[in-house]
Parts: sequence; C-alpha cells; structure tokens
Amino acid sequence: MADSTSSASPPERPVYVIGGGPGGLSVAYALRARGIRAVVLEKSDQVGAAWRGHYDRLHLHTTRRLSALPGLPMPRRFGRWVSRDDVVRYLEKYAEVHELEIVTGVEVSRVERTPDGTGWLLHATGGRELTGAAVVVATGYNHTPYVPDWAGLEKYSGDFVHAGDYRAPAPYAGRDVLVVGVGNTGAEIAVDLVEGGASRVRLSVRTVPHIVRRSTAGWPAQFTSVLVRRLPVGLVDRLARPMAKLSVPDLSAQGLPRPDTGLYSRVKEGAIPVLDVGLIDAVRKGRVEVVAAVDGFEDGKVILADGNRISTDAVIAATGYVRGLEGLVGHLNVLDASGRPVVRGVHTSEHAHGLYFQGYTNPISGNLREMAIDAEKIAKSVEKNGGSALSRLPG
Repeated sequence: MADSTSSASPPERPVYVIGGGPGGLSVAYALRARGIRAVVLEKSDQVGAAWRGHYDRLHLHTTRRLSALPGLPMPRRFGRWVSRDDVVRYLEKYAEVHELEIVTGVEVSRVERTPDGTGWLLHATGGRELTGAAVVVATGYNHTPYVPDWAGLEKYSGDFVHAGDYRAPAPYAGRDVLVVGVGNTGAEIAVDLVEGGASRVRLSVRTVPHIVRRSTAGWPAQFTSVLVRRLPVGLVDRLARPMAKLSVPDLSAQGLPRPDTGLYSRVKEGAIPVLDVGLIDAVRKGRVEVVAAVDGFEDGKVILADGNRISTDAVIAATGYVRGLEGLVGHLNVLDASGRPVVRGVHTSEHAHGLYFQGYTNPISGNLREMAIDAEKIAKSVEKNGGSALSRLPG
C-alpha cells in the first residue's frame, strides 16, 4: 500500500485515521461526507475496543442526545444515560451505516514525513509503510494506564489492579478493598464495590474533588456545562459555589470538605468534577470511607500520607492514564512535557501541517459532544488544505 511516486504534483493519497473509537470514526465519517477517502487503522479486531474494556456498570455521564456522533442519532431506546454496551453497539452501527473503510489488526508505530515532504509515512505492523495526504491521530485520551511509582508495591501480597482492568464487583464480595483516586472512575468503582457486597470499601483521596449531581430536578449537569463553558473562569467559579451548597451536602465530617479552589479553575487545570452516581450517599452513610492519599507499601500494608498504615485485601488504582503518544509522534515536536498534543482538534502544529489530533481533551461539556464538533472542523480543514493530493471517493 506504500506509495513512493514522486512528481511535481503530489499523487492522490487517502487520509489515514489512527484509532477506531468514537473520535476516529467521527472524523472518518466527516471526511467521507466530503467525498474524501479516509482509512481507519485499528490495532484491535473491532471498533470501539477501549469501550469494550470498561467496567460493566458504566453509563455515560452525558445525555444520549448530546453524545451522538455526526450523521447518526443514538436510538431513544438507549435511554438518557447510555450504557457501555449500547455505546459499543452504536459505534458498530455507526461504522456500518456510513460504510466506513476500516482496517483492523493494524497498529501504527511511527508517523513521519514522506522523504519528499508531500505527505505522511506511517510505519505499521507487518512491515507496512502507508503513505497518506494527512493523518488524524485518535488513539484515545485514556490510552495507557498510569500507576504511580509507589515504594514497596512489588512486595504487596494482596490483589492489585489498575482501574482499567476492573470489570465487576463479584471478585471482591466479602473483601476489604481500597480504591485509590477519586475521579469519576474511582468514585463509581467504590460505589459499585459497596453495592456488590465488599465487606469494607475505602477511598484514598489526594485532592478533594468538586462533586456535581449528574442531574438535578431532571436538568442534566451537562446542559449547564455547555451553557457556561465559554464564560469567564472566575464568573463560573462564583456561580458554582452557591449551587454546590444547595445540591451537595457538606461531607467534611466524612473526609470530603468542600474544595478551596473554584470548580471551573480546576477544570482548566484538567480536573473534571465527579458526577455523582451514588458516592454522596455512600460517603454520608459511611459505606465508603474516605482516607488519605497513598504514599507507598510496606510489610503488606498501605502507607497513607497522614502516617496511618492500613491492611486491605485488594487495591484498585484509579490513578488515570497517559496518552502514550511518544513513540508514535514524539519525534515531531508536537507534544508538551506531559506527552499531550500541543495543539488539538482543527489546529495543526507549525512543525507538522496535516497532522491532526482528535479527542485529546476532557471538556466539561462532554467528550463525545466535543469530538463530534471537532470531527466536522477537522474534515473541513483537511479538504481546504489537502488540495489535489487528497484521494477522492468515486461519484
């Protein structure tokens, strides 16, 4: 599939989209809708691989209507808060309905400029070298599980898993479990464990989160987030404070005081509020116990930042993910110090025109909603800047 033709006028080439999740599929559709050939390269054997691996009880925290990708609404039968399995069904249907060109079982290891500078060369499994007019990287915001370098972890004798490997509470029934991290994943896993019969559930918190009701009197938090996302940060912070006091009880006595920094200020730093699906009641009733941050492990116990040592049968680390882009594009000077793309969405770096990154933000207004918007913008930019080098679909 490599194209080594060299001429004054660049040969026609497809746009390669790396990743068959919602970000990649939405861009592929938007490009196809403009008559541009887009080829999705997916390393697994089916689309939506990351979604298939999420824990069983997961539902979107964004509404069905504001989570659909361009060109295909989500069915009403999915309900307001769409389940993991229905998201997977939707992605499968999306690829089928739009007749997207998807090649599975192909992992791209490196992207670089073609020798003549007119396109992009992708190095993939099986020695493949694929040449495209443009490239959209959509391998996922939550790509590679991150576990802190805790001293003594290797000698911990209990069960230890990253949250990415957690599926259901059944293996933890009757057991003492520590969940580390109070983002949306950690909060929901803690509730899942309580409801699934764990004998004791503790939640390790380093930074107290903002907690927001997923829906209040039928009004989803996402609707408010969409309305305020372009307002000044300080104004949103001030508006959020009285709303939090009205809707969320003071949990200071249970170890979760109200944060001393503004909600939107924290969002701008990358910390999305915890959308409550049962944590508030579980903490208030003592079913989930809040403890200090984890500092390390020693003699089979977990050492906490406040000096306490606790014994537990299992630890689930909801400690987040990294983007894992260094090997793929790290040599192109398009990543910041933390490994995130310097520019995303419709913008391309001055060092790499024609290289786009889709889905590498975690916006307050909903990841799927913003990916749907960015997909259309990226396709428009590719068409505008690709010119005669783009491979067009017949008809």
